[in-house]
Formats: sequence, C-alpha cells, structure tokens
Amino acid sequence: MQKLILLLFTFFTLTTLSAQAEPEKPLVVATASIFADMAENIAGDEVRIESVVPIGGDPHIYEPTPSDAQLIADADLILKNGLTFEGWLGELIENSGTRAEIVLITEGITPIGSQTYAGSTDPHAWMDANNGLRYIENVKNALVKLRPDLKEQFEFNYGVYRQQLEDTDAYIQKAVNTIPVKQRILITSHDAFQYYGRRYGLRLESVLGTSTDAQVQTSDMRRLVKTIEDSGVPSVFIESTINPKLLEQLAADNNVTVGGQLYSDSLGDKNSPAPSYLDMLKHNTDTIVKALSKEKAKPEVTAEEENSGTNWLLWGILGILLIGGFFVVAKQM
Repeated sequence: MQKLILLLFTFFTLTTLSAQAEPEKPLVVATASIFADMAENIAGDEVRIESVVPIGGDPHIYEPTPSDAQLIADADLILKNGLTFEGWLGELIENSGTRAEIVLITEGITPIGSQTYAGSTDPHAWMDANNGLRYIENVKNALVKLRPDLKEQFEFNYGVYRQQLEDTDAYIQKAVNTIPVKQRILITSHDAFQYYGRRYGLRLESVLGTSTDAQVQTSDMRRLVKTIEDSGVPSVFIESTINPKLLEQLAADNNVTVGGQLYSDSLGDKNSPAPSYLDMLKHNTDTIVKALSKEKAKPEVTAEEENSGTNWLLWGILGILLIGGFFVVAKQM
C-alpha cells in the first residue's frame, strides 16, 4: 500500500512539474471566423486561436457578451479587419482593459469607397483572393512578432498557404470566364461581393448595402427587378448569415431561380461546404458559375392560359372554314 501511494505521489509530482515547465500558449483573438482560419493555417498548434463572432454570426450587427470582454482581456494578440467592419470592437476593447497588441490585417489594401456614404468603405476585401494574400502576410508578420522563436515554422506554413491561395485565385478567374458575358451579374442579399466582382469581372447588385444593418428601400427592389428584366440573368443568391425571404420572393416574382447559398461574412461549420477560407472562395465560385451559366427559365403556362390559347386556335380554324365555305357557295351561285 505504501509503495502504491509513493508511486501515485511521484506520478502527480512529475505531471505537475511537466505542466509547469511547458509554457502556456499565447492567445490570438480574431474578430471573425474567416480571420481565425487564416491564423490557424499559419500558426498551426503553436498558439490558441479564438474568434469573437461565432461561425454563422453576422459581424455587422453582432452584440458582444461579457465572455467576449473576458476573451479580449486575456488575448495576447487581436486581429481585426477594420474598414468599418467591427463597429462594436472599439468599445469592447476599452471595456476589457486588454493589453494585447491590435493588428489591422487589411494594412496595405486599397479599399473600395461606399457609393452611398461619404468617407465609408466596403470592408469585404477578403472576397478578392488577391487581397487575401495581403491578409495572410499581415497575419504571419503579427504571429512572428508574437513568437519570434517560431519564425521559421510560421514562414514555412505561410509559404504553403500562399501557394494554395494563389491557385484559388487562378481557379476563380478561369471559372468565371466560362459564364456568358451578358449573364455575369451577381444579385445578392447585401453588398459583400464588390471586391470579388471587380477582381473577376462580375457586375454586382444587392438588396442591402455593405452593411446588413440597413432598411430595404422600394427603389432598391425596383432597381433589381429592372436589372433582371434587362439582362435576362437566370439566378439570384442568398447568403448564409442573412434571412433569405426577400431574395426568394424576388426570384419567385421575376421567374428566376435562387442559385444557391453564398458565404461572405462568416465561414460555415465543419459539415458545410465552406469550413475554411479557401473552401468558402471555391464554393462561392462553383455556385455562382453553375447558376449563372444556365439559360433563364421560360415562364410556366397555367392551365387557364393553355386553354385560352387552345380556344383561340379553334376559333381561328372555324373562322377560316366559314370564310372558305362562303367563297365556295358564292362561286356556285
């Protein structure tokens, strides 16, 4: 019994000493799941990475919780998008009292200015895979500064990831080029694809502006209806973080299909087609290309309209017979 107690005491002592010898991993907090995924691809298991806005959440209208304030307080590094994306972040950081370094991962990217609000910018720069290269470089540099002893490992992971992103950029362009030119119009719930459209050659139209925190205007709906009528575009697209009812009604009223669900402000969960940033870009592209490459469906003919057409045909035949009979009788007389 004494030997057993001694063995257990030795085991727990060694375990405790081992845990004390192993330094705690630094905590990196990203504001959204897309940026957390970028950091994970570069850092691997060397740091703890968390996202403030959970997967499926809408960062535009997110309301931070007390646990978010604690997460920010514990962080060693905070990765933010900026460009008016996280309007709630400044207050959250101030309330948390964090001492973490805050890194703007859109540094070096030329933003698209808002056409509606002066001085405002479109925050969705990551939708352009070429901009994504600047994102991941900024993330890598921030991680190296946090853990300079792991620079070589971070640089290697970054190099692999960069090549994957460059390949994705080329894949998107090649795929979009197969869409008939007249149908290269992307109609979505909110204006999250301007960078994507500018990079790959698509015209963008949306119900809402760059933020989902806005009211739908009648003029916006009229504009979209006219776009559909003039272009013959066959499909519109819903988004994973936005209620789809308005787009579904627009599609039903204008004889177009809902081309599929796109991901813009959040990744999907692990069982979705967009569990990572690269998967998100590829899924969006495949969905867009497949739907916009189809011809617009012809309006369905109702039974009443079909009967009406048949009746007119019968009356036409009867009229021809009566006229022909009249001339035959007249000739005989």
